[in-house]
Amino acid sequence: MPSKTITRADLVEVLWDEVGLSRKECAALLENVLDEIANSLIEGDAVKLSAFGSFIVRQKGERMGRNPKTGEPCPITSRRVIVFRPSQKLKHWVNHPEDRPRRPKRQLELF
Repeated sequence: MPSKTITRADLVEVLWDEVGLSRKECAALLENVLDEIANSLIEGDAVKLSAFGSFIVRQKGERMGRNPKTGEPCPITSRRVIVFRPSQKLKHWVNHPEDRPRRPKRQLELF
């Protein structure tokens, strides 16, 4: 199944099309939103986006692992990881895309 990666530029383009701000303003808006999410996660806060999902920071403890090349045991240090938990709506939409409500595309006014 072919898939496309959504980039920041793609998101800026959607914002520009939907909101009508300049591309530069849309890029700044997107950066501000992503910075706010990142800063909240860095501080250890959870980020919950309604009908989408939650980003949660978890602490993983130190453990013993193995070097895959040599097979020797080696310690893996403790670290913080980000976990994404999709909402029930998002899970349903992924499995049943036909159920997802669609907003009509806004027509661009050129004149």
